[in-house]
Amino acid sequence: MSDWESVDYQGPTPAYVYDLSTVRAAHDQLRAQLPAPSDLYYSLKANPHPAVVSTLHERGCRAEISSVGELRAALEAGVPPGDILYSGPGKRDSDLDTALSAGVRSFSLDSPRAARQLDSAAARNGTPARFLLRVNTDAAAPGAGLAMTGLPSPFGADIAAIEADAAVFTSQTHARFEGLHLYLATNLYDEDALTQQFTVAIDTAARVQSILGVPLRVLDLGGGFGAPYAHDGALPVFPGLAGRLARRLDGAFPDWRRQQPAIAFESGRYLTATCGRLHTRVLDVKQAHEHRVIVMDSGIHHLGGMSGLRRVPVIRPRVQVPGSAGRDGTPEETTAMLCGPLCTPLDTWARSTPMPSVEPGDVLSVPNVGAYGLHASLVLFLGHPLPDEVVVDGPEHVGTSRLDVHRADLVQPA
Repeated sequence: MSDWESVDYQGPTPAYVYDLSTVRAAHDQLRAQLPAPSDLYYSLKANPHPAVVSTLHERGCRAEISSVGELRAALEAGVPPGDILYSGPGKRDSDLDTALSAGVRSFSLDSPRAARQLDSAAARNGTPARFLLRVNTDAAAPGAGLAMTGLPSPFGADIAAIEADAAVFTSQTHARFEGLHLYLATNLYDEDALTQQFTVAIDTAARVQSILGVPLRVLDLGGGFGAPYAHDGALPVFPGLAGRLARRLDGAFPDWRRQQPAIAFESGRYLTATCGRLHTRVLDVKQAHEHRVIVMDSGIHHLGGMSGLRRVPVIRPRVQVPGSAGRDGTPEETTAMLCGPLCTPLDTWARSTPMPSVEPGDVLSVPNVGAYGLHASLVLFLGHPLPDEVVVDGPEHVGTSRLDVHRADLVQPA
């Protein structure tokens, strides 16, 4: 651990620190646990910082995006448009026009209307496009903590809908059907659960290929690889996953090793979670109704805003403090309420968590928040300054920046 990301950080706060050496290590670990040959996409929604994106692209990752903003981030990080997959439900015509004009040619679509929409956009822009059809499976994968399909969902086309209008996906003039996209669940730690969800995806893909009556060029099996969030811990390992998936692919798609179809996976949190640490400074410590309350300069506007508003998953940061002794030199740890500076009672990281003695000015540290940290938070609420984003590569300081979201050049109404 470098001085920049250590618990003893004493620089300006709040600050996120991302270590690119950890990003590379996470990539190499995941890559070794996937069957070969296969492609790996980095999902920018986890952390679109250009240094993170470019590091993963240099390692061989393609980019999976779901907005024009993420498209801009990928291009600015040096990802060629030919290495970008534009996914997500409900795209605007202007989104497709922007992506096509930038050179993006690969899309993931969720419905018959989306296929016709992309075909019209490709014709309008005078360029061919290709797409993966995302499939909503008949049932959720076993062991899924947060299921993405197998239930009413904006993600993917139901198999019944595909059977009812298969030709709409294979007969477009300007948008060519290329394969299937399945993403069944997220944040799975258990190899058996991962194997089960990928088995459901593989079996479903074979069934849909038969329905459509055309061979798949690409089969994107999604991801779901778990990672620790806002507490100590290492990335889980899946030593048998590659072999188990290879055997299942052998049964369903005997030519997959010759890339017929080409197999792809996606990951966001596994690749970036452990690279990031948030440093925050104590602003106040008080007693309230016999409870210790610690107020920091970070809260749900900087870390896990969706979780802070009681969305999934519930955030329970395990904050680290320099040293582990009380002010008199003896060990001291009692429970405390951890709050941010926002003017809402919802701005809490924990109602009651073990904490040593701290004083205003002390710097606290939250590990493993390189994914779904700053960029999944309520950054505009109440207009507080955003944290610095500090990039390091091991002991080397690469650069420091801050997002500019409080712009003064807002468009005035007509």
